[in-house]
Amino acid sequence: MSVLPPITNLQAFEAVARRRSFALAAAELHLTASAISHQVARLEAHLGVRLLERSAHGVRLSTVGEHYLARVSGALAAIGSASDDVRQGVANSLYVHSSPSLASLWLMPRLPAFAQAYPDVALNLSAAHIHSDFALGSADLDIRYGVPRWPDLVVEPLFEEPILPLASPAFVAAHGLAQVEQLREAPLIQSNVNVVQWTDWFAAYADQRPPERYALRFDRAQMAMEAAILGLGIALESAVLARRHIDDGKLIPIFGLDRAIRVKAHFAVYPARHAKRRPVEDFLAWIHAEGARAGQR
Repeated sequence: MSVLPPITNLQAFEAVARRRSFALAAAELHLTASAISHQVARLEAHLGVRLLERSAHGVRLSTVGEHYLARVSGALAAIGSASDDVRQGVANSLYVHSSPSLASLWLMPRLPAFAQAYPDVALNLSAAHIHSDFALGSADLDIRYGVPRWPDLVVEPLFEEPILPLASPAFVAAHGLAQVEQLREAPLIQSNVNVVQWTDWFAAYADQRPPERYALRFDRAQMAMEAAILGLGIALESAVLARRHIDDGKLIPIFGLDRAIRVKAHFAVYPARHAKRRPVEDFLAWIHAEGARAGQR
């Protein structure tokens, strides 16, 4: 079994790496800058590598330090959360990690219903494109977006979603959009991380290729939708994630649901052992029920 470095050394390194300053890390941890420097030096000696590069211009992470921070910060956060739960007497804590757009556009509006149905579950929600490392114990369950290639994990699709062109009513009226062929001359918004791209949609519903240049590019579905709401172009996005914007009249499916590509791209992902926890079981039952309703709509 590997010998773990002292947690105080890890905390010092994480604080310096995050703040990019020994002085700021020292103030945060209520220590002197010299003490922080010694703790980081002891950690580097323990690992036999250089984690931080010090210069007159400040502190920056080495390549090894970048990779180490990505794993250590999650582990420290998990330890801190677990300790808080114990101190506060929280028995049914649940840590869910989600892709950002689904978390803000779909999951957050439904959380009041979850809280009402399961008032004894203390939910902790985080969001990022980076998947959770279950080995670090930082999450009970991941809601991931993409092509399901996650061996050794349980993978459950949440819903089928239609991907289709969306624009603001004012934009549609101003451009007189009525035919698919008109899209090639209209400003299109590209979502770089989507599983369905404009090339896929044009291949399915048009006899031409999409333009080689897009008006705007984003790496978040939420940003692409906001740009479309502002009248900056046409977004190719999920009608499930855009449901509130559609209901509010901010976005409309230009050609209805007839010209949509249907995919299952959001998944609940977790190690099989996690399903034995009652909060995980409750959350999975709830989110699948919500997903079924979303798919029906």
